[in-house]
Amino acid sequence: MNLPNEVTIWEVGPRDGLQNEPIHLSTEQKIAWINSLTDTGLSHIEVTSFVSPRWIPQLADAAEVFAGIQKKSGVMYSALVPNEQGLERALGVGLTAVAVFMSASEMHNKKNINKTIDETLPVLRSVTQTAKAHHSYVRGYVSTVFGCPYEGDVKIDNVLRVALQLVEDGVDQISLGDTIGVATPLQTERVLSRLLQEIPANRLSLHMHNTRGTALANILVGLTMGITHVDSALGGLGGCPYAPGASGNVATDDVLYLLHGCGIQTGVEEGKLLQSLELLQKSVGHSLSSHASKVHLAQGGESCATV
Repeated sequence: MNLPNEVTIWEVGPRDGLQNEPIHLSTEQKIAWINSLTDTGLSHIEVTSFVSPRWIPQLADAAEVFAGIQKKSGVMYSALVPNEQGLERALGVGLTAVAVFMSASEMHNKKNINKTIDETLPVLRSVTQTAKAHHSYVRGYVSTVFGCPYEGDVKIDNVLRVALQLVEDGVDQISLGDTIGVATPLQTERVLSRLLQEIPANRLSLHMHNTRGTALANILVGLTMGITHVDSALGGLGGCPYAPGASGNVATDDVLYLLHGCGIQTGVEEGKLLQSLELLQKSVGHSLSSHASKVHLAQGGESCATV
């Protein structure tokens, strides 16, 4: 197999995972967990979201969390921002990496952002340009790339149109989201084949959800096609409040097992990642869905029942 030598894991659990948890972790718990993620060797951690607390009450303490974490040189700490107001808050506390977001399908975009795609693009363009003027790194999340909970199949041309516009507006990297976890390896190959004709592989990341258990297979296809960036959430935390039935993100611990088993370097220490996993399970108070977490527990790792 033609696989890359190195892959960058973007840990999105503190944002994309916790925003879907029914319980609200305290600011102190979030800080402790993010610090433990930093200790694992992860180089990219999305720590929170500067959205209105009315939308995502679980992340209402965004500024306090970012101010409280221990920042390690060489680690990119980022946050999601929905608009200029969110960006202003993020820049105000010192963030130098942000992410904007939208969907490739109209109905999901309206449910998620309350705007059409054409109404959303100028907003994100303004946010991106302001962020770049402050020398910030900008990611662009594109949701429902592989299927929409309201529209079903999403045309690749729709995905390409959105992705190309974000790139043209200055977004540094596009994260391709399988929001409801419907992608299959052949579909992943088709989508990437089209996008890679227009966008370099190093400017794309795969953000796969594991609803139907195909996330790792889809990631493997991406790796063979030159993709070297993968989004994941420790333990498989996450989902989408605007995508009924969608389960969590692909688990960082499972992705790490796949990558290291294929001889791919990540810079992440498995032992420290499992320690972070134990801390997370204690904080959320329930077992996590990842395969690695179940194996770790069976081999004597700590259970959330010890909380």
